[in-house]
Amino acid sequence: MTGHSEPAAPEPAPASSDWRATGDRIDALIAASASGGAVARERSEELVRLVTDFYGAGLEQLLDVLYEHGRLGDDVLAALAADDLVASLLLVHGMHPYSVETRVEKALESVRPYLGSHGGDVELLGVTDDGVVGLRLLGSCDGCPSSSVTLKLAVQGAVEAAAPEITTIEVETAAEGPSDASGPVVPVDALFSRLHEASASPGRPGASWQPVPELNTLPSGGVVRVTAGGVEVLACRIGADLFAFRDWCARCDLPLEGAALARRLGGASGDAVLRCPACRAHYDVRRAGACLEEEGLHLDPLPLLADGTSVSIAVPTPVAT
Repeated sequence: MTGHSEPAAPEPAPASSDWRATGDRIDALIAASASGGAVARERSEELVRLVTDFYGAGLEQLLDVLYEHGRLGDDVLAALAADDLVASLLLVHGMHPYSVETRVEKALESVRPYLGSHGGDVELLGVTDDGVVGLRLLGSCDGCPSSSVTLKLAVQGAVEAAAPEITTIEVETAAEGPSDASGPVVPVDALFSRLHEASASPGRPGASWQPVPELNTLPSGGVVRVTAGGVEVLACRIGADLFAFRDWCARCDLPLEGAALARRLGGASGDAVLRCPACRAHYDVRRAGACLEEEGLHLDPLPLLADGTSVSIAVPTPVAT
């Protein structure tokens, strides 16, 4: 009919498997409701709270039923905690099977290979009741101008992803540490002064988390070369674990184009090595890319975070010229 306009079709909802996109869409819809005034926004927020509480009660009841029937053992709890979507739902409703301390320690384990490649380590001192995580950085964090930046990104990003309910991450200074510490402590003031210099000084590299969606579907045993934030990256997957390195061989100084995973001779099924197709050097993936042929050589590992639907890599930002 002339003069009659059809109502705009609603935007399609994200696929159910992309739960992060669904969360973003919910936020966008709530923000859009603000155009209808404060009352409309309050009603939208109340609707989301009610739906969340409703499904949270159902999730809790489901776990109770499993427990009553003897099906909620340690193995099932571990499987639930390992699924990022389920773990996120459990966290939202305060039903995660692992304590904050356990989740933080698991997060630190995931970044220790990266810290170790720079001669460093991190120790969990504890978590307070009000959500303050205490850490101690050990060893040397030197090696490149951006190492402190990527170290902070690796530790902070991994901890916050594993325990989003924490409020603060505090790093103990050398003066505050006990005298019998297992290694030298990196002073927090020195660490953060380097971070400030990196972000404030022209020509000094910083670092940032870059999403790499193509790694979501990388199969076990797969190796792929990608670009993240202008940095060439070589990524591979062993079982459920993802690893990322700079795309550059430490032995022959060439890109790792055509590199493939192989089982380490005499190692377990999960002990894989990357072989450079140019010089045939072998790098232990799980040991931060340590070279098997020449001691002291290793690939440059990059911090990586995966939440089940998205993967991000911490890469140095390009140096301004």
